[in-house]
Amino acid sequence: MSQDPYQHYQSLQFKRHPNGVLELIMGAGANKSGLSTADHRMHQELADVWRDIDRDTETRAVVIRGEGKGFSGGGDLSLVEDMADDFAVRARVWREARDLVYNVINCSKPIVSAMHGPAVGAGLVAGLLADISIAAKTARIIDGHTRLGVAAGDHAAIVWPLLCGMAKAKYYLLLCEPVTGEEAERIGLVSLTVDEADLLPRAFEVADKLARGSTTAIRWTKYALNNWLRSAGPSFDASLALEFMGFAGPDVREGIASLRERRAPDYRGDAPF
Repeated sequence: MSQDPYQHYQSLQFKRHPNGVLELIMGAGANKSGLSTADHRMHQELADVWRDIDRDTETRAVVIRGEGKGFSGGGDLSLVEDMADDFAVRARVWREARDLVYNVINCSKPIVSAMHGPAVGAGLVAGLLADISIAAKTARIIDGHTRLGVAAGDHAAIVWPLLCGMAKAKYYLLLCEPVTGEEAERIGLVSLTVDEADLLPRAFEVADKLARGSTTAIRWTKYALNNWLRSAGPSFDASLALEFMGFAGPDVREGIASLRERRAPDYRGDAPF
């Protein structure tokens, strides 16, 4: 391509590999935790990037990974506070969260995720919606929504019941229990697990095989299979609306405070229904 389609991205990094494999890295930057967290900019970029990848004629397959100690560290608390305080921010981030899910589903290029360490939040959306999800055995997959005091929106309702069944989905989503990479493979939440030292080599091996395959056969198979996810669109839309209604409620403020103070939350209010 004559112009780099990713030159305007700041929170995400890109590396091209042979045979049209694109490496997408969620940068940890200056984050003290050593994890990639979704602040205002990264959340927007994670939503938008899949459209650019879809149009990128040099890319035939994608590997997405996190920089630093883990795959992704969830939403930046300052972003969460802004969503709780400001309707305009809440409405904008709702649209980004919606676009992130549907853009990953509708991206024609096959996506391989390589998850190590914690995998939480917006990054986990791409991690579990990827066409081939690979986790280190020691990875810790956590959907942290109810711990924060909001409904489990994002990708949860659209894909967890399909991958691991309703009983397991409810157990992990309602309780925010962490799932190790090994357990995630056992229950069908991820495609496969490997030792952490083998994670990236295996992910690139899979991506290279996809990139060398029949473009039309692989992309059209993906499109057809993802109709299972599209058919769950109404459940996803409802979950996302309920999540963002929660950002305007009282529980999320207690959730934020408890995370900042490193204590258990104290949710005493009753739901108004």
